[in-house]
Amino acid sequence: MKKFRQTHTQFSDEELLKQFIETSNQEFLGALYTRYIPLVYGLCLKYLRQIEDAEDAVTDIYEELTQKIYKYTIINFKTWLYSVAKNHCFQILRKEKNIIFEEIDAQIMESDNFEHLLNINENEEKEKALNYCLSKLPDTQRKCVEYFFFDGFSYADIVEITDFELIKVKSFIQNGKRNLKICIQKKIKK
Repeated sequence: MKKFRQTHTQFSDEELLKQFIETSNQEFLGALYTRYIPLVYGLCLKYLRQIEDAEDAVTDIYEELTQKIYKYTIINFKTWLYSVAKNHCFQILRKEKNIIFEEIDAQIMESDNFEHLLNINENEEKEKALNYCLSKLPDTQRKCVEYFFFDGFSYADIVEITDFELIKVKSFIQNGKRNLKICIQKKIKK
C-alpha cells in the first residue's frame, strides 16, 4: 500500500472508485474524495453560509459516501458527488432551518419534442446514432447537454460545475440540443 500512497495521483477517478468498490479499502475512497474536497467545501459553504457547518458537512458527506457508493452505478464521480453534496446541504437546511426548496423543473421547459430522441430504449439504431452524435458535438455543448438531460442537473448546477456563465450554459444546451437533433435525424434516416 505504500506505493499506492505515493502514486495515487496517477489513478483516474474510475480506477480509484473501482478499487474501493472491489476492496472496501478506505484509502481508495479517501484519495478520490480528497481530489474534490475544495469543490464539496465550496458548495457546502455556498449553501450553509457558515464555515463550521460547511466543514462538518464535508466530513458527513464522506461518511455518507461510504454507504451510498455501493447503491449506485456511478458513471462520473465528480458530477455524482456534486449531486450528493448538494442534496446533503439541502437536507440540513430543510431540517435545521425549516426552509422549503422548490426547484423549477427547467428540464421539462427545455425538453419539448427532444426527449423522444434521447429515449434509447426504443431501438439499437437510435442508441448508436445518439452516441455518435454526442461524440460529434463541440465539447462545451456535449458536456452541458449531458449534465442537463442525462444527469438531471439544473442550469445553476452546470454553472457551478463548469464555471461557464449562465447565458453560456443556456446557449450551449440550446445549440447542443439543436445540433444533436439534426444529427440524430440524419443518422436514423440513412
